Amino acid sequence: MDARAIIARLRRGEALGREELAWFARGLADGEVSDAQAGAFAMGICLRGLDDEGRAALTLAMRDSGDRLHWDLPGPVLDKHSTGGVGDCVSLLLAPGLAACGAYVPMISGRGLGHTGGTLDKLEAIPGLSTDLSEEHFRDLVARTGCAIVSATADIAPADRRLYAVRDVTATVESLDLITASILSKKLAAGPDALVLDVKVGSGAFMKSREAARELATALVSTANAAGCPTSAMITDMSQPLASSLGNALEVAEVLRQLEGEARGPLVEIATRLAAELLVTGGLATDREEGAALFLGSIRSGAAAERFEAMVAAMGGPADIVSGWRRHLPQAPVVGETEARASGCVTAIDGEALGLAVVELGGGRRVESDRIDPSVGLSGVVRLGQQVGLGDTLARIHAGTEEAARRAADRVRAAITLGPDAPEIPPLVHERIMP
Repeated sequence: MDARAIIARLRRGEALGREELAWFARGLADGEVSDAQAGAFAMGICLRGLDDEGRAALTLAMRDSGDRLHWDLPGPVLDKHSTGGVGDCVSLLLAPGLAACGAYVPMISGRGLGHTGGTLDKLEAIPGLSTDLSEEHFRDLVARTGCAIVSATADIAPADRRLYAVRDVTATVESLDLITASILSKKLAAGPDALVLDVKVGSGAFMKSREAARELATALVSTANAAGCPTSAMITDMSQPLASSLGNALEVAEVLRQLEGEARGPLVEIATRLAAELLVTGGLATDREEGAALFLGSIRSGAAAERFEAMVAAMGGPADIVSGWRRHLPQAPVVGETEARASGCVTAIDGEALGLAVVELGGGRRVESDRIDPSVGLSGVVRLGQQVGLGDTLARIHAGTEEAARRAADRVRAAITLGPDAPEIPPLVHERIMP
């Protein structure tokens, strides 16, 4: 088989077979395919597209280009993926809650880039904790605690690692087929029995329109199910931050407050809806109502907190993170408030602008090599529909310097629109996408 012949077929708009896609994925992984050929392949898919069968075949080929995990555990192996947003720390709440319900959650997650935060960066805000675990340690941790949130090794979907880097420099990142294969090849390599997808839409998401979010969710669900993994999706709202805090340590603190027993608000509601889907699919609940009750019960009883604490300690963090997080989590040296310069009702929030304000504070990355300050960010961010008076706090700024705090305050004010009338508040879940 020959890379040039496969690229030529793509250029002519001909459908590629499973064997051709499997060969190309192996070539990406072992270096037989050159960077130029990888770029031409990505551009061919971006321009010509794949049919449903081709998209599933590419996903499986990329999954099979490296190691695949297989589990022998006394409960279902469940996983979740989010397309990214601001204040989205759901995974840190979902994983231990599911584990406390009898599931096993081997979650391979990513780092933040752009305006959205990364689950690994949030977790590593906990002092001493490392998400870079060997496969043996990963397996042992999942078996003992029921959950582990780790980074992918170089042996998980190496074809995707190579193709993703090429896509970034060839303007092919936005291809629906390539996005789908990239997300699912890594998730399916982790060996879940069931998967739920949280596809975000709104100002703080990559997908700004319902139509684009629905198209992606449908492609992901159909492809994952075609690959043999029972999968559903929810299109959830990101027209404002999900949690009231943005920034790595601040979002961990938000999760820990919920695990201490607060158990309320949009973050918990989304986590509960996603958990209910997985618990039903995994056979641990008969319907979504029972699944929701089981998950909330795991938080309110403290069982989820115990799982989270055990996971953190096994990954090198403090053994008392739930009770002692106020001592352990890093705190920014400068904390100030962003005051409103007018009164009114919060009618719109530019979530992407808030996320970029956190990046400018040092809480995110402009490029992959940037170092993150885990202590900086925003907390107490106002909500849509909230009445604000002149001088009221729009958000608290956690910064490294007074100057950085002043610049962030200006960005926060610019991102929050006040008006005379209350807006229509969108639902947290817009729709469910089923196979």
